[in-house]
Amino acid sequence: MSYVVEVKPSARKANAAVGHAVLREGARREFGDRGAAEAWAEGLSTGADRPVWIHAAHPADRSGVDAYLVSRQRQLLDLDGAYDKRRRRLRGDDVSEPGTLGAFTDGGE
Repeated sequence: MSYVVEVKPSARKANAAVGHAVLREGARREFGDRGAAEAWAEGLSTGADRPVWIHAAHPADRSGVDAYLVSRQRQLLDLDGAYDKRRRRLRGDDVSEPGTLGAFTDGGE
């Protein structure tokens, strides 16, 4: 019995190792089981800026795959720095930059 994984475009765009794997072996891979597929995804994520993981296909999915290799969307990762900016502001560090709302509100004092 094989476990078929299809690489989604989000994973290819987010992780260069995934893109190279698709070029070499195609967008579908067969594994012995889910554990082997997850080990492959973990190997692709090692040292990468954007990790990838195995996401099980919906039971009603008729594509013939058991799972997809996916990655998080870019805009979700961009929010990671938002907390740091807020923390610096609460510490009193100046985070105002020209053309930002902070520069506009602080500039009138």
